[in-house]
This record gives sequence, C-alpha cells and structure tokens, in this order.
Amino acid sequence: MSTTAPRTAAVAFRLPLAVIAVAVVDHAFVSREPGTAVSEHLASGLVPAFAALALAWAYPRLRPGAQAAAALTCGALAVVAAAARLPAHSLTSLAAGLAGVWLLGEGARTLWRSRRPGRRIGPRTIRAVLAAVAVYFVVLPVAFAILATQRGRTMPAFAVLGPGQQNITLTTADGVRLAGWYVPSRNRAAVIAFPGRREPVAHARLLARHGYGVLLLDRRGEGASSGDINLYGWDGEPDLRAAVAYLRGRPDVDAGRIGGLGLSVGGELMLQAAAHDRGLRAVVSEGAGVRSFAEHRHTPGVGGVQQWLSPWAVQTAALTVLGDGGPPPDLAALVSRIAPRPVLLIRALHGNPDEALNRVYAGPSASLWELDRGGHTGALAVAPAEYERRVIGFFDAALAVP
Repeated sequence: MSTTAPRTAAVAFRLPLAVIAVAVVDHAFVSREPGTAVSEHLASGLVPAFAALALAWAYPRLRPGAQAAAALTCGALAVVAAAARLPAHSLTSLAAGLAGVWLLGEGARTLWRSRRPGRRIGPRTIRAVLAAVAVYFVVLPVAFAILATQRGRTMPAFAVLGPGQQNITLTTADGVRLAGWYVPSRNRAAVIAFPGRREPVAHARLLARHGYGVLLLDRRGEGASSGDINLYGWDGEPDLRAAVAYLRGRPDVDAGRIGGLGLSVGGELMLQAAAHDRGLRAVVSEGAGVRSFAEHRHTPGVGGVQQWLSPWAVQTAALTVLGDGGPPPDLAALVSRIAPRPVLLIRALHGNPDEALNRVYAGPSASLWELDRGGHTGALAVAPAEYERRVIGFFDAALAVP
C-alpha cells in the first residue's frame, strides 16, 4: 500500500477534528454564556481540546479498527453537542456538527475497508461485544454529560401565577443573575417552587390560591438567567440560597416561615439546600433521584458489582470536566441534617427507576408518599385532590399557617 492512502486518511480525520476542537474552544472561551468568565471554563475548554490534539497525533499509528472507533466516537459526540445547542447555534457549532457527520462517514468507511471476509465468527463476535460495552459504559455517559451541560438556551413562556405577580431579579453569591416571578403572600408564609426539567407552574398556582407567597425562578443557564446550564443541578445551590435570602427580606413574609417545593432535579437541590440553610423550614421534594456516581451506589437493589460497574462512573467524570466543577455532596448523607425540620418526599412507583432512592433519602424527619399511578413528577396531574390535601396540609402545619 502506498504512503498516500494513510496520509489522506489522517487528513480526513484531523481536519474535521480540528473544526470540532475550534467549536469547543469558541463555546468555552469566546461565545460563552452571559455572566460567566473565561476562568470558569478551563476544564470544559482545554481538556477536550487536548484530547483532540492527542487523538490527531495518535490516529496514523492506530490499527484500522481503532481508527474507525475513534472517528465514530468523535463524530457521534460532535453531532450530539451540535444538537444539544439547538436552537441557539453558533456558526462554529454548526460547522462542528457537519464535521461530526463527516467523521461518522469516515469511521464507517474505515470499518468497511478493514473488514476481513475470511475471519472466523468468534473473533468478530468478541469485537462486537467489546464495542457494545464501550458504547454503553463510555460513549453514552459522555453523550449524556454533553446534553446536560451544553444545551442551548431556551426562553420559557411567561406564566401567570396569581394576583399581584411581580417580575424580580436576584443575584447569587457567585455573581449569577437570576430572573424570577413572585406572588406576594397573604398568610405571611412563602414557598420557593423550583423547576426540575419542567416548570412547576401548576404547583405555584396551587400554592398561591392558598395564600402562600410563591417564588419561581429561571435557574442558572436557563431562560433569562445568566450562568452555565447543568441539567443535573450540580452548581445550583447558590440559586436557592439567593431565593431564601430574598424571601427573608420581604415585608409580607415572616423569616421563619419559608418553605421549598422542588420537582426532579429541583427536588434534589431543595434537599441539598435545606441541609445547609436553616432558612428553609420545610421541603417538599418530588421525583428526586441520582445526580452522581456516589448517589447511584445507594440505589436499592443494586448489587456490589453493579454499584461499581456502572455508566455513572464515566458520566460523573465527564460532568466534572464539562461542567467545570466537582459533583454535589451525596444526598444520602445530607438529608438527615435537615431534621427536625419536616420533609415530604413524593415518588411515582412507575416513574424514573432512580426515584427508588427516595426510600434512602427518607431520613428521621421525612415522610414518603409513593403513588402507584402516574409518571415522573406527575402526582399533581394524576391525583390533584390528594396532592392538594397532602402538600398544602404539610406546608400549613410546617409553616404554622392558621
């Protein structure tokens, strides 16, 4: 074989990889999110760029099968990142997405050309199994981390929560500006309704109808709030601390009568914030689950081998790099610190599998309501009367509402 073919193959891999690396650096350091600094993106910008440089150097030295795997993996992750940034695409992101498509084609061509028709079925089966294992334990977890930290900003629709609604802006201790809406309290108590993967508008309206002041926020990196997004909420505790501080300073709210209601990731953050901030006097957490490898290891029914041999190991590492910060503290060790303040945990038995952790999070001051119908964070929709009785009754008792 002539030396021209390997050189051409190397160029066909290196050029699109360079386009992807430029997009990564641009997103981290140039076209970064409002309210963020270059110094906050060193890991998410430099680690992928250096990994691309190392792959570009090593590519000609790899066997054809490894070359195909490198091209397919880089291409797939680039396409995932480009899709995650929709609809707020930059030109570099679009170019990286096209480069990813090119690499997918290049990887498929390399794999086809390197096949050996006479090879026995055994070795081919082993390679196929190893490839499937690599996809499950490495590629997919990294893809999920990309989706969680690189998603394009979307603007939520304006929601009417109740009479006297006000638009507000909060600033967190780490300098992030949060957009929010507040309905003044009629009973001297207030509740922070914090979003998970969907806004808790119906929950906020329910609380407002019962006289509670209700504060709803665009969490950092979403809607009109500044900062970087992290769908697992790893850096979201300062958002809730700012919300508590805002309510404690309001003339219509007694400082000792502030609660929190969180859905999904919002529920996990409510538990974390309440363990550290005694200003949260009562918490309702619906649909809490796993955020990191440490929490995964507490999942009921997961054996010793499964605890360690899990995609969460790579996903936690990828989230650490792409999110430019370490994982949050283990909720299983935190929830007991909330006592004696009351906690109501809500879990759908047919919701996300990781909601089984609510039985672990149910510490000494927590009660657990498990529904045998409905899905993730769907309790209000499937059992509105019981939800109202339980949740409003919980806050009325915990926040001393007559």
